[in-house]
Amino acid sequence: MKRQKLFVLAGLVVVLGLLVYFPGRKHARAHVNYMTAAEDHPLLCLNCHLYKKSDGIIYKLVNKDYLSPYNTAVSNDGTQLYVVAQDANELLVTDIEKKQVLQHIPVDNHPHSIVLTNDGNIAYVSNQWADNVSVVDLANGTVTDTLETGNGPSGITLSKDEKFLFVVNTFSSDLTVIDLNKKKEIKRLPAAFDPAGIAVSPDGGKVYVSGRRGNMVPYGEPLVTEVIEYDAQKKRVKNVIGVGSAYLMENISFTPSGDLALLSLIRPKNLVPMVQVERGWMMNHGIGIIEQGENGRVIQLLLDEPNAYYSDPYDVVVTPDGKKAFVSSSGVNTISVIDLEEIRTILKEYTREQLDYFANDLAFSRKYVVKRIPTGACPKGMSISKDGSRLYVAEQLEDRIAVIDVDQLEPLTTIDLGGPEKITVARKGRRLFVNAGGTFQHQYSCYTCHPDYHEDGLVYNMAGKDMGRNVTNTQSLREINGTAPFKWNGKNQTVYKQDGMRFSTVLTRTEAFCYPDLDALTSFILTGIKNPPNLMYNKTGELTASQKRGKEIFERSVDGNGKMIPENGRCVTCHPAPFYTNFKLADVGTLAESDDSIQFDTPHLNNIFASPPYLHDGRAQTLEEIWTLYGGEDEHGVVNDMTKMELNDLINYLKSLRSASYEHQKEKALNASL
Repeated sequence: MKRQKLFVLAGLVVVLGLLVYFPGRKHARAHVNYMTAAEDHPLLCLNCHLYKKSDGIIYKLVNKDYLSPYNTAVSNDGTQLYVVAQDANELLVTDIEKKQVLQHIPVDNHPHSIVLTNDGNIAYVSNQWADNVSVVDLANGTVTDTLETGNGPSGITLSKDEKFLFVVNTFSSDLTVIDLNKKKEIKRLPAAFDPAGIAVSPDGGKVYVSGRRGNMVPYGEPLVTEVIEYDAQKKRVKNVIGVGSAYLMENISFTPSGDLALLSLIRPKNLVPMVQVERGWMMNHGIGIIEQGENGRVIQLLLDEPNAYYSDPYDVVVTPDGKKAFVSSSGVNTISVIDLEEIRTILKEYTREQLDYFANDLAFSRKYVVKRIPTGACPKGMSISKDGSRLYVAEQLEDRIAVIDVDQLEPLTTIDLGGPEKITVARKGRRLFVNAGGTFQHQYSCYTCHPDYHEDGLVYNMAGKDMGRNVTNTQSLREINGTAPFKWNGKNQTVYKQDGMRFSTVLTRTEAFCYPDLDALTSFILTGIKNPPNLMYNKTGELTASQKRGKEIFERSVDGNGKMIPENGRCVTCHPAPFYTNFKLADVGTLAESDDSIQFDTPHLNNIFASPPYLHDGRAQTLEEIWTLYGGEDEHGVVNDMTKMELNDLINYLKSLRSASYEHQKEKALNASL
């Protein structure tokens, strides 16, 4: 009897197994095909259900806490290197000779840059996601004070007499001037759009701040990004220098003699159809040169060469003798060495018209680029020892420092900063995201159009079936997990489809990512990209009186005349919390003459203040313009009954919307206190 029961039980197990395997496998195959938009992607459930968790226990199990060095400074005696570890929120003190980290000094959220006093006793570290600067006593290895700044402090420098600290505020696009005796901000000056780089001239008379985003103009008009010149003594704007057809000017440096200022930059061809990538006409990368003195010109020269591109230039530093400059290209893991004596000769020999031509000449770089030095993954900030013998490069995604011999132009060694040895799936995906190896001739990486894993503010001609039609505004990638579908027309149901075959067909013009790489890239995009805290418009989560009134308007069902608003005319219908999207397509009356007759995916609104321009084609430069210029028919929500003050309240509420993860953290903290 027992044997018979065992046979029956075994039979049931077999039948159950067959039922699970055949219909279950068929269902799984159909599910994976839908999610990946491919028919041969491996049936690996863990790819989605393990590596796509953005928080919680599983996230902590499959991910590691990396350091991600970003910017550096070297001590005057050349014995120590100070490294901003962005992901660890630390300043690392490193012994150069012993090649080891001596101290981990905690600073505030998402540190960006560092500057040292001349005596080497104090370091100032800008904390971009905390709106402050940490004052670090290097002798004791402690933070002794915190200085308040504007929103998103990044580039930082001292006045020549070290009485003032200049801090670039990226998110609020201005410059904080701090009196170090009073330990407080004494001035807030306007800066270029989305600035980051800063440099003070050798004589201490001027400060330059470089913008990253171009001034917003209608699609089709030339791009211009600005460098702002300040009088360092009077603490006021002295000049606005326009740099045409360029953007993402991440950093700026003066030559020791003060005859030139050098910028890293990208020359985008966003007005050209994407098919032109095959002709070397989608992205070029180079340096800007601002001649000093009267009638100084602004010149651009490429780092690129025929069939080879040096994407995403980040930092530019000059040797103490003023003869060489180094530019880090994070998209191709390369340092380009520039002969500044040859640059000076070129500036003397050629006319402005000739130099403008050379700004697009891929072959011209052979005259002044004397060496390409390979590095580890994603080289960022650099510093040169005071004696000019060593160049130190922060290899952000290696958790280490490259040490390069300046005379021989060869790598000497590396300094391991002690990050995790394991490269997780998400970390691999981040490396793929910032690397241009997957695009035609390495012209650009994902990061090029999504700097800071966000968006670049440009509108592109994606060149679909009809040239010049359906131009699109770059969308942010911050915290898009759970906000499918993707693309403005909502055709991509998952990131797999967005970055798989479509990506290679429309954008890179190369082979698609292999499936393990696509899995890793998707994992990073869905779990590793966070929104900065909305410290400008909603620091604590408590709404202002104006924002509360705006919230009532956002959620209203009756207009100002007492009439019931149709459901599809209410803001909250299409934009419900927590992502402020209903994940559906809609027609809000914003189709242009150059658009196909389609509906648009409803975008999420968290941190929407940080993503101008607006609408699918970027025609609205501000949130107000969405309704004052392009919402006159009440198709994009009922707004025409509002007064100007009521519209202001609505806009203020929209600007207050912040990352759903911060709201989740606030709710957890509240529950824990009860």
